[in-house]
Amino acid sequence: MSAYRAFASVYDLLTDNVDYRQRAEKICSLLCHYGKGSGILLDAGCGTGNFSELFSEKDYDVIGVDLSVDMLCEAQRKKTEKGLDILYLNQDMTDLDLYGTVDCAVCLLDGINHLPGEEALQAAFRSIGFFMEKDGIFIFDVNTEYKHRCVLGDQTFVYDLPQVYCVWRNQYDSAEKRTDIRLDLFFPEGDGFIRQREEFSEWFYSDEQIQTGLHNANFEILTCFAEESETTKDKNSQRQYYVCRKTKDQ
Repeated sequence: MSAYRAFASVYDLLTDNVDYRQRAEKICSLLCHYGKGSGILLDAGCGTGNFSELFSEKDYDVIGVDLSVDMLCEAQRKKTEKGLDILYLNQDMTDLDLYGTVDCAVCLLDGINHLPGEEALQAAFRSIGFFMEKDGIFIFDVNTEYKHRCVLGDQTFVYDLPQVYCVWRNQYDSAEKRTDIRLDLFFPEGDGFIRQREEFSEWFYSDEQIQTGLHNANFEILTCFAEESETTKDKNSQRQYYVCRKTKDQ
């Protein structure tokens, strides 16, 4: 079931602190380093299309897929306003149905963590791998256990913006390795507010689970690094990146 209905309209406002361009530059540099400086790029879990737009500007032929119709409506509106040539598809990354193969793929801003359980994780890797050319490059990031436990878990954040007042509450389930998230969104209307609620979860996946899923989908890990150091894994990092190569056809 598609989520993020109310969230979609204010997603860009609430993630305004994210330096999308800097992250896209990092990803493009990695893609070029591994021989994928152009071609068809799949943006899995593309959301409102912020990364898709930046990759399109770098002359990739971008296909953005997302499970949320409302997120894609925002992405479609923005790409039309900017005159960008991006194909957006309402699909689940665990069960893709693309028109052909892609040369590279990305899944950024913890899209992998939104997959509900290890079975879905492995299905997503298999699905992305199925539509990727041999020697294609797949880059994704994940929120770490440290971030789930110490940064997100059992915390409340408040965003007081002219367009929306948001109370963001997290609850971390250490047994399930899952952070349950509840957003209460208050939209100004007349002399009062309209309240809407959004609920979803993020799962933590261990390095072993990720390695197993990638291996089963015929990916080899080329490198893995912490966002903060950009060189090695770090147990106290908030975000880890994986750079993988498709080793053979399905």
